[in-house]
Amino acid sequence: MLGWSLVFAVLAIVAGFLGFVGLAGLAATIAKVLFVVFLVLLIASFVLRAVRGQSVL
Repeated sequence: MLGWSLVFAVLAIVAGFLGFVGLAGLAATIAKVLFVVFLVLLIASFVLRAVRGQSVL
């Protein structure tokens, strides 16, 4: 999922550089949403592993 957010971030940068404002904005929004979802899942995974007594690293 982090990979997809990076792909959309790069797409947003390239589209912004080429002047596709609408596409750049959409790709940037998707990248932000995917990044937040990735962080939430990462934190949830850490919490669940800590509650179970497993190593979080």
